[in-house]
Amino acid sequence: MGESGSLMTRKGNGSQQISLCSDWWMYFQTMTSISKTISDATTTVRESMKSALNMGMNMGGTKDIGTLHYTDMLPWNTNGSKETHEFYQKLSTILLDFIDKTNDRNEKILDFHHPDQLLEIMDLSLPDDPQNLEQILTDCKDALKYQVKTGHPHFFNQLSCGLDTVSLAGEWLTATANTNMFTYEIAPVFILMESFVLKKMREIIGFPNGDSILAPGGSISNLYAIIVARHRMFPDYKKKGLRALPSELVMFTSELCHYSIKSAAMVTGLGTENCVDVPADERGRMIPSELERLVLKARSEGKTPYFVNCTSGTTVFGAFDPINQIADICEKYRMWLHIDGAWGASVLMSQKYRHPRFSGVERADSLSWNPHKLLSSLLQCSTVHFKESGLLTSCNQMCADYLFQQDKHYDVRFDTGDKVIQCGRHNDIFKFWLQWRAKGTLGLEKHVDTLIELAQYMVEKMKTMSDKFFIIVPEPELVNVCFWYIPTRLRLMAHGSERIRILGEITPKIKKRMMESGTLMIGYQPQGNMPNFFRNIISNPAVKKYDVDFLLAEIDRIGHDL
Repeated sequence: MGESGSLMTRKGNGSQQISLCSDWWMYFQTMTSISKTISDATTTVRESMKSALNMGMNMGGTKDIGTLHYTDMLPWNTNGSKETHEFYQKLSTILLDFIDKTNDRNEKILDFHHPDQLLEIMDLSLPDDPQNLEQILTDCKDALKYQVKTGHPHFFNQLSCGLDTVSLAGEWLTATANTNMFTYEIAPVFILMESFVLKKMREIIGFPNGDSILAPGGSISNLYAIIVARHRMFPDYKKKGLRALPSELVMFTSELCHYSIKSAAMVTGLGTENCVDVPADERGRMIPSELERLVLKARSEGKTPYFVNCTSGTTVFGAFDPINQIADICEKYRMWLHIDGAWGASVLMSQKYRHPRFSGVERADSLSWNPHKLLSSLLQCSTVHFKESGLLTSCNQMCADYLFQQDKHYDVRFDTGDKVIQCGRHNDIFKFWLQWRAKGTLGLEKHVDTLIELAQYMVEKMKTMSDKFFIIVPEPELVNVCFWYIPTRLRLMAHGSERIRILGEITPKIKKRMMESGTLMIGYQPQGNMPNFFRNIISNPAVKKYDVDFLLAEIDRIGHDL
């Protein structure tokens, strides 16, 4: 208000002063009322927000994960969808971070600790009271923190290497579906998928008809072949057991076969002494003339030779036994021919490398094949295939009426549970089917070709560094590269028994340094009269030529002074 107005008010009559005071009072009351309204509204909002937080509803829509327990999620809490989503979003971040680190060449393959050290670092206790979900997520992080990154491009340690992200997506979905594979009733999509994929695999093998099943690993796949072969030749064994046999059964396998063959001989009651080792040549392949000699020897002892295991891709050398020559002997003496292709059968996908490795494969009676090895499908994915239809069912069928009712309203031939020795069976097909769909048959072929050619590249590089590397199998048939590393002090020493002995002692020392540095992992083992040597495996789709170059340089860096 201006000065003149103030003078007029002061000079005016009493009624004017009262009116002015009244106006001011009304103005004050109005402003106070507005201020109170705003204050009340602010308080209401604050209280509402506080109440919402107390009820677990923050601005993102869910309670702080640190205050949640499993009972706040589905299925225990029927209204727990948001909480469940938040938990799995946080978990997926942990998993994706691990995938990134697995493919980062600057990351270590492992943070190695001895068992007693790891037991001190990690809390593996099982508490009486439930832990909150924040702790569960921490447990997940810790488990991956100390886990070997088997998909790392510098991990060459096992036959099954790599982290195929399409196959991984399939495994996530499989776990979410969480169904059993024994009946079409509860796994219709996956049962049909399995039937379709296995039929395609048999066509690639050269079995136009036949039957197949997925098993929990190559060892069980080989076991299936051994028991089905026995059933085919001695069907009464299923009911009468040993009484149905004319004499002791004998089986034959390469001296360099996978140990699962002898294990199956033990499990099936033949006994390991009746699993006869057949000598192999210097490249690791079974010698057919030795097989025939041992078959005749067993017959002369009154035993019944019934089964021959032909290895296509031995565990150490990656050697392929000569199928056609072995098949001739099996036909001559009426023996079952099984091919253990758990490691090498994926070469069947390659037009370039299939022959001569698998020449004659169609003459086999059965074949095991593990896509989780050379094809890089996630563990586990193992198959066994039979040329003749119906044998799996007639051998293993137990007709459990509570599962395999024959009067179901659908085609019960798709109920697979009664043709296997197990009841519950994991869904191992979807990840492989999805991977095959993503890459196509040509993509899988290219994958196999690339791995074999990377192994060939490694061998050629090592030949240019013959002072540092001694190659045990100069022309490997698969992706197994077997060698000794030669430290500086031994490079002028003549290669003989003494040098080999020392190299065998040095090999595990280099492996120790690899694991302690976390930069590289390669497997080693002795074989026959040879002491420890390295067996490098390239089955990881992430591996490039520069990773092979790194491998050779890193071994030299950590081992040259030994």
